[in-house]
Amino acid sequence: MQEYDIIVLGTGLKECVLSALLSQNGKKVLHIDKNPYYGGESASISPLEQLYKKFKVPGCAKSLGRGKEWNIDLIPKFFLADGELVKILVHTEVTRYLDFKVVEGSYVYKAGKVHKVPGTEEDAQTSDLMGMFDKRRFRKLLHLAQNFDIRNPRTYHNVDPNKTTTRDLFCRFDLGQEVQEFTGHAIALHSNESYLDQPCVETIRRIRLYSESLTRHNTSPYLYPVYGLGELPQGFARLSAEYGGTFLMNRAVEEVLMDNGKVKAVKSEGKLFQCQQLICDPSYVPNRVRKAGHVIRVICLLNHPVKNTHEANSCQIIIPQTQLHRKSDVYISVVSYTHSVASDGLYIATVSTTVETNNPEKEIQPALELLEPIIQKFASVSDLLVPNEDGKKSQIFVSRSYDETNHFVSECEDIKEMYLRITGAELCFRRSHRHQSYTSDDD
Repeated sequence: MQEYDIIVLGTGLKECVLSALLSQNGKKVLHIDKNPYYGGESASISPLEQLYKKFKVPGCAKSLGRGKEWNIDLIPKFFLADGELVKILVHTEVTRYLDFKVVEGSYVYKAGKVHKVPGTEEDAQTSDLMGMFDKRRFRKLLHLAQNFDIRNPRTYHNVDPNKTTTRDLFCRFDLGQEVQEFTGHAIALHSNESYLDQPCVETIRRIRLYSESLTRHNTSPYLYPVYGLGELPQGFARLSAEYGGTFLMNRAVEEVLMDNGKVKAVKSEGKLFQCQQLICDPSYVPNRVRKAGHVIRVICLLNHPVKNTHEANSCQIIIPQTQLHRKSDVYISVVSYTHSVASDGLYIATVSTTVETNNPEKEIQPALELLEPIIQKFASVSDLLVPNEDGKKSQIFVSRSYDETNHFVSECEDIKEMYLRITGAELCFRRSHRHQSYTSDDD
């Protein structure tokens, strides 16, 4: 029986990131995937004909160009330029395997139309989302967040960040309801209203993160890899292999063996592999996860940029929940041929949200109307699965399913929380002089 410190099941992004980090830490890691491809549920599909086949949609229009020019992410998500995932990429130097381009716009939906998100004081001055007095108040809040330092009480300006709620913070700055809406959902990236009654320290931190990410590239705070997200798990897998990680692809997993409630080994195609810890996505241990909801995603192929986005070749659009009388936000991500994920002149827009009714497609109809005309739609509803326990007793650490958001904020939180439970230490990053080397020259 071969022995390993850690066995990882599945090659989704989170599993590959943890595999690389733990291999770097000197752990002996075995990585097994039942699929012949990397990425798991968040894989990229290429050529285009495979997407039609996967969703059982007949025919592939010749107007869509050559199929091999397409790389369609099943779960597209953007990176905040100064966010946690970029820090992990720089910390591990996986940036050497990837090129990124800046996403060209960040927008928010209001009263049937999309508007540019004002992430800087200059943007606030010209924004059509606010009146003159609201612009002044919003700039004051932005100034507080940009200069906020949790270690320096002098930057608090009489706001106790750990006691004052976000609702009270907004009231203190006398922000109108509409300003609160785009600030909380399109800048701080909260997905529902629960944040309003939480301590404001997290919202201030998120506003500052958005603002700092925006100052790096001006057009938007978001980045997206050239050729799509499919390269990402492979980059981390390559790093794991450099540090001795072993990969077995296209290999069935029959059983996880336990000893006194703790993981002992994994049985794959009749062979036993012993381990002290197990990391996996929910599909490998269905008895250890529960449904926390459902997510609808609709991939749309377009031959035009989205209206009112200044002809942006890529952008993020957030529809705050109250705009559609919902409990959760609706997200739209748009990428195109400029990211080398589609044929020349063509676009991929993906709409996603948490399912709240028995008619999921009707819930996102306002988002789909923003994208019209649509050449072809590919709709799916998936379970949102979460682990039943934290894994400290069983030493089986299960990642959460990918949520409805089109950014990596919650996925990075899951990675950091899992790392802490697995190792007992927080994930820390060293500063890198190569911090800005991950974008391509023509961004």
